[in-house]
Amino acid sequence: MTAPPAIGSRTARWIRRGIALIVLVIVAAGGVWWALPSSGDATPSTGSHPNSEPDAVAVGPAWFRDATSGSGLTFTYRNGEEANHSTLLESLGGGVGLLDFDGDGLQDVFVAGGGYFDGPEKKQIKGYPCKLYRNLGNFQFEDVTAKVGLGIVDWWYTHGVAVADYDRDGWPDFVVTGYGRLELFHNESDGKGGRKFVAVNAEHGLKDDSWSTSAGWADLDGDGFPDLYVCRYCNWSFANHPECLGRTAGAGRDICPPQRFQPLEHLLFHNEKGTSFRRWSILEPRAKGHGLGVILADVNDDTRPDICVANDTTNNLLFLNRGGVFDEVAQAAGVAADEMGKPNGSMGADVGDYNGSGRPSIWVTNFQGESHALYLNLGRESFIHHSRAVGIAGIGQHFVGFGSGFVDANNDGWEDILILNGHVFHTLPSHVKQRPVLLQNVEREGRRFFQQVGPQTEPYFQTPAIGRGLALGDLNNDGWPDFIAVHTNTPVAVLRNVVAEHAPATWVGVKLMGRDNRDVVGSTVILETDTRRLVRFAKGGGSYMSAKDSRILFGLGTGGKVVRVTVKWSWGQTQTWEGFTPGRYWELREGQSAPLPLGAGNSPKG
Repeated sequence: MTAPPAIGSRTARWIRRGIALIVLVIVAAGGVWWALPSSGDATPSTGSHPNSEPDAVAVGPAWFRDATSGSGLTFTYRNGEEANHSTLLESLGGGVGLLDFDGDGLQDVFVAGGGYFDGPEKKQIKGYPCKLYRNLGNFQFEDVTAKVGLGIVDWWYTHGVAVADYDRDGWPDFVVTGYGRLELFHNESDGKGGRKFVAVNAEHGLKDDSWSTSAGWADLDGDGFPDLYVCRYCNWSFANHPECLGRTAGAGRDICPPQRFQPLEHLLFHNEKGTSFRRWSILEPRAKGHGLGVILADVNDDTRPDICVANDTTNNLLFLNRGGVFDEVAQAAGVAADEMGKPNGSMGADVGDYNGSGRPSIWVTNFQGESHALYLNLGRESFIHHSRAVGIAGIGQHFVGFGSGFVDANNDGWEDILILNGHVFHTLPSHVKQRPVLLQNVEREGRRFFQQVGPQTEPYFQTPAIGRGLALGDLNNDGWPDFIAVHTNTPVAVLRNVVAEHAPATWVGVKLMGRDNRDVVGSTVILETDTRRLVRFAKGGGSYMSAKDSRILFGLGTGGKVVRVTVKWSWGQTQTWEGFTPGRYWELREGQSAPLPLGAGNSPKG
């Protein structure tokens, strides 16, 4: 298939340089007035100092309510900092994955465990157990780690999780990343009517003894089986552990920044039809950097999944899939760095159509002193750093953003942004722990704009923590997106969406099913009502070392009749369905003429 024409790299660079110059002129003339909220809205930071906490204005009742207490999901990711080694390893934290491992229609929760150091002198790196919690419904969870065979695993220092049905048997499997090891877990029958997970790296050849962080699955060559991209970080070890001073006078030793270490080459594994994996060198040596985040989706509308990588202090990467050949175009496309061409400390990543253009823009969370990056998709494989223009700079530059994602939290049809924050250094004067941020997507003077939703009435959004992994998903099948948040050395949190209590809206949910369980990442879903058109994307990876609910939710606001839903499958075919009733989930199966209802309300599928 011939790829669509692209703006030449020289032309794209001149366009971005011209826009950057305009921005500088406006700043010099008196400030970016168009990036700031008007009176009566959530206000930006009151100061420019990176350690000043941005102000936030309470704008109404809670959007999410903490449902952790009494849920049965009691777990804490631990990083081993009590050994006082001040290692870079301690800074990354852990992720969380959502998957319906037992097929009951409810999203279960896998959480990475982290690790510790076996004594201050031995410097042996060991792992805490990871956990799997079965969703019982109504925000109740059961620890089934031992029941499913994960209790006997010799866990290492773990970080992240990525979910996919790698062998197309109809059951979700997952890979776990971390320091010194990568492991694939296959979902199998336990012979008693239940399910279990078996580590299968030994016979499948999916090996890495280095330092892996985020990972994501997608069928990159069109054979129907999902391949695996694995981010790797840097060459830190106890043999390469320099002493770095703290961030305040007389504070002593602290964690060294990643710039002190060489970045590693990332890995791409080709799936040999579900039976084994081989290292795929098609991206080498271009796939290199301090890799922390990856999202796989079709960003240039050619129906093939592409690869977007968030690198920490090195240029981000964008691999466009040309059908077996990959072009790394991040600089030419405008997504490698910030608006001044400087690489950022990038962590989390996602894509979404926040402005109704039908094209996926790229979202990346960044470090203190930097603006989070919203790269607006201009079409023709070109993007522009658009954070100031849409108000994202208004939250200030104090935050260190990690897990994040586009989410239509109030089901109005416009995707909002949720961010977990938390610093990486120990010896700061203040604000090592930071509160989460919710950015509402609103209309202002005919364009889309993000304004910060204040602390609300919910204590979770007022309580600082060291936020890391974030998994977005509908935990009780009520059509409103909830989330699981991982914090370093403090408990995981379960947040229930309660917007419907004060702002009712309707919705439609879809579950994509390729023929013979073919992988669907890279597909595009278009929902048309009698008044509007909504576009969403099937994604692999995303957020930060975490895996979201693979179902796709469309918020419809308070009205609108659903006319049709069209899926542009990632293998080039297109299919359209009609006959949708709002307020329930539907299965869209390739080749099937009618959508299949999966249940409504809190009921599992049936």
